[in-house]
Amino acid sequence: MDTTKTLENDEEKMTSEEVSDECTIRQVELTVPKTDDPTMPILTFRMWVLGVASCVLLSFVNQFFWYRKQPLTVSSVCVQIAVVPIGHFMAKTLPARSVFKDTRFEFSLNPGPFNIKEHVLITIFANCGAGSVYATHILTAVKLLYKRKLTFLPAFLVMLTTQVLGFGWAGLFRKFLVEPGEMWWPSNLVQVSLFRALHEKGERPRGSSTRTQFFLIVMISSFAYYLLPGYLFSMLTSFSWVCWLAPKSVLVQQLGSGLEGLGIGSFGVDWSTISAYLGSPLVSPWFATANVAVGFVLVMYAMTPLSYWFNVYKAKNFPIFSNQLFTRNGSIYDISEIVDSNFHLDRKAFSTIGPLHLSTFFAMTYGMGFATLSATLMHVILFNGSEIWQQSRRAFTEGKTMDIHTRLMKKYKAVPTWWFLIILAVNLALIFFSVQHYNESLQLPWWGVLLACAIAVFFTLPIGIISATTNQQPGLNIITEYIIGYMYPERPVANMCFKVYGYISMTQALTFLADFKLGHYMKIPPRAMFIAQVVGTISSVIVYTITAWWLMGSIPNLCDASKLPEDSQWTCPMDRVFYDASVIWGLVGPRRIFGDLGEYGNVNWFFLGGAIAPLLVWLAHKAYPGQKWIRLIHMPVLLGATSMMPPATAVNFTSWVIVGFLSGFVAYRYRPDWWRRCNYVLSGGLDAGTAFMTILLFLSLGSKGIGVDWWGNSVEGCPLAACPTSKGIVVDGCPLF
Repeated sequence: MDTTKTLENDEEKMTSEEVSDECTIRQVELTVPKTDDPTMPILTFRMWVLGVASCVLLSFVNQFFWYRKQPLTVSSVCVQIAVVPIGHFMAKTLPARSVFKDTRFEFSLNPGPFNIKEHVLITIFANCGAGSVYATHILTAVKLLYKRKLTFLPAFLVMLTTQVLGFGWAGLFRKFLVEPGEMWWPSNLVQVSLFRALHEKGERPRGSSTRTQFFLIVMISSFAYYLLPGYLFSMLTSFSWVCWLAPKSVLVQQLGSGLEGLGIGSFGVDWSTISAYLGSPLVSPWFATANVAVGFVLVMYAMTPLSYWFNVYKAKNFPIFSNQLFTRNGSIYDISEIVDSNFHLDRKAFSTIGPLHLSTFFAMTYGMGFATLSATLMHVILFNGSEIWQQSRRAFTEGKTMDIHTRLMKKYKAVPTWWFLIILAVNLALIFFSVQHYNESLQLPWWGVLLACAIAVFFTLPIGIISATTNQQPGLNIITEYIIGYMYPERPVANMCFKVYGYISMTQALTFLADFKLGHYMKIPPRAMFIAQVVGTISSVIVYTITAWWLMGSIPNLCDASKLPEDSQWTCPMDRVFYDASVIWGLVGPRRIFGDLGEYGNVNWFFLGGAIAPLLVWLAHKAYPGQKWIRLIHMPVLLGATSMMPPATAVNFTSWVIVGFLSGFVAYRYRPDWWRRCNYVLSGGLDAGTAFMTILLFLSLGSKGIGVDWWGNSVEGCPLAACPTSKGIVVDGCPLF
């Protein structure tokens, strides 16, 4: 195969049944090594020590920062870098003597030099702690926002079972989402590139730095630079200069604000802003970045302003961009007034206060979520249906097509499917026990568990294909809320639990599969990968739960913005969106908002629009087969582009798209040698440097309340962007119309 083919040609699938020594995806061909040393020791003493320690540390740090106004996710890249000198130090200093000698459990404390495969497994452990447990939102919503009683044991069981349930689905779909070369999981190439940079001493162009040197330069530069947006000049996070042109104009500030408006001209010179919600733009393939850009422009600059300025659903009574819930007169809805003593909807109070109202943008993002779901199904059926059928027929035969990496992995024992099934059975038993024994707290009936699992299984494969090829992952959060909201309304905790079991179990399955693919690229024995994932997942859940419980008890008024100081960092933006969703879909129910009893029924037409959109692309592709760019129009990614908004804002997207264009289009096309050597290393260095400085700033200055008070540390200078524009609506700080 000619490795100079363009990305469009890379999307064509292999049809030969023979093993190919070249990869079907050019980025993989340029990045992933095609060699293996099966003699390397892997499950070593130092791997276990560094792996478990990394998992525990990252779990604590990420849960700690999750509640803050600017949530920080410390990625596993930081651990990936930090453990290298520690691993080499342990290899030089630990004794080589054996422990449990002459038994089946015998092992050496120091089996030789610190190697790349140990490093990969340590990173797999770290991945388990690199993020947050989605079910933590349930704890926060119930205890802190609804202010209801929830004991530790049912909370822990929900946290544990939601994270582990995904192992079952991962076991079912390994053959489809890991082994085929076309399923390349773009984000893994960052870590593969870093592993090679840290362990290989390959040739480099004369006068240039090695990848390790380049990484260190980027990391140190990023570390030093983040002192500006992170502490001295926070306005760099959202530079919304358009607002300054008319400081007394609501319209101009609605247009220019990157945090509470449309973000025209707004940008952030801050890596944490750029990568906060969509991940690193350096990882995203250009066609996926372009689809996200088009989807963002469609929603943010066409649908939202048109709906607002034509006053659809009385949009001018509310801000143009907000995730708050409102009454008809534009005031914030007091949710506590419509919850009865049994934690159900108080229908009498609700009829007195009136229906919930959403901002234009919030309603629009729900509509796009509906469209994304139907578009995902149609896209996979039309563009991947025959491939899935063929792989299904070949799944249990020996004559499958395989690339060089799959061939090299055949020498290792596979993980038996029954291992996954045992974990699935035990986990389901724990879930049924939890929802039955703690039904008063969790509200979810047993049939709700089965339905949630059925939804997760059904969508894991189609969404997995999208994630493995575009680095974008459409979510199931909206459809799970919608279904249980109709079937079991007026119970907010049941709605939250159903969403977590139906949505996050699929997300966890894809996370496990992505890690399996990383192990596939780095030639890690599958059973060693499995052990690291199981131990790391359980360890991280324990730490996440204890940390969250501790913070809830130790920080006064955590997440309650009405009682916190104005400059408080503990406002929990992600949890607030989750709580609002539980009110919309669980407490009030979709029928009173999007159904026959609600005002937003026309939003359901987005389901039909989403189903039609991929069909139009498919028809255009069939009509003009020579136009390869048509097939790169990816409707699930395009329509789901704004799924993270809110809490993501316009400035996150505009900055992400600009950097993604420079990397995925300009550098990839015009500087391919530089892109191959440096692109993913650059991404990892920016992640690591920003994370290290953020932690240092918090521990040394932020935790002590030491700050710099000057205009450069103001929010962004667009206070009027959050104002309504309808006549007669009175809001403090806003002009009357």
